[in-house]
Amino acid sequence: MTEGHMGLTIGVDIGGTKIAAGVVDEEGTILETSKVATPSTPDAVIDAIADAVRQASAEYQVDAVGIGAPGYVDDKRANVLFTPNLSWRHEPLKDKVEQRIDLPVVIENDANAAAWGEYKFGVGTGHDDVVCITIGTGLGGGTIIGGKLHRGRFGVAAEFGHIRMVPDGLLCGCGNQGCWEQYASGRALLRYAQQRATATPDSAGILLGLGDGTSEGIEGKHISQAARQGDPVAIDSFRELARWAGAGLADLASLFDPGAFIVGGGVSDEGELVLDPIRKSYRRWLVGSRWRPHAEVLAAQLGGKAGLVGVADLARQG
Repeated sequence: MTEGHMGLTIGVDIGGTKIAAGVVDEEGTILETSKVATPSTPDAVIDAIADAVRQASAEYQVDAVGIGAPGYVDDKRANVLFTPNLSWRHEPLKDKVEQRIDLPVVIENDANAAAWGEYKFGVGTGHDDVVCITIGTGLGGGTIIGGKLHRGRFGVAAEFGHIRMVPDGLLCGCGNQGCWEQYASGRALLRYAQQRATATPDSAGILLGLGDGTSEGIEGKHISQAARQGDPVAIDSFRELARWAGAGLADLASLFDPGAFIVGGGVSDEGELVLDPIRKSYRRWLVGSRWRPHAEVLAAQLGGKAGLVGVADLARQG
């Protein structure tokens, strides 16, 4: 390794059920992966991260490790300030993992890591100013400004899911009301479908038939399947989610004026079923829409590997 230059690095993605580690080269290609189950206790998670890194790197010489962590990561990219699911509070994750694997470690928010992966190796290639949103169970995001990941003064920028879209709106898991992710997320999509199926069951025959026949039996996968089969309630539920997603993008355009928005996460896997109405809503709510350039609204390209590839590249930069 020459001074100031790294070759192979490892990216780690901490999921709710599995921790994935992958050896990644400078072109963003994953050469080797390993997966271990996500333990239930915080300290056991750290041991599992170390195990996954050792397994992935058994046949390779790696120079650094990047870890994509859910929650708030500090400005030094060393400590997880807060993550609800793992009960980490000011957790010195960098130091603890380095003690176990004897390699330099960089910590980054998982949505930031995914945004960087899409910018560097995915659909964001060729753009210098990009805003990414990930519509999964919740809503996350990341921002690239002038070719650099924007982290903010304290490291916790781009927590887009907790922008308050509706004053005194729906209660969010964060404790506030009316957060964007309560209206544009996988949870929101399920709520829309269940409410509409209850109100107009005659229009939800396909959707209800995929479950147990009740609105309570509808699952997220059923909505996608039913929409592809033309179920009116399922399609309308996606349109409602897209309406809120596009309105949020219009607000972000007023803040950042990006060249492209990249929409990732599980919901974006539905392609134009959700992307086309998001674009229409974005144009509808964009201030001065008739007179200003419109950012492209693009579907993410790397899927579930975006975060792993992105954080591995951020580790390469040190």
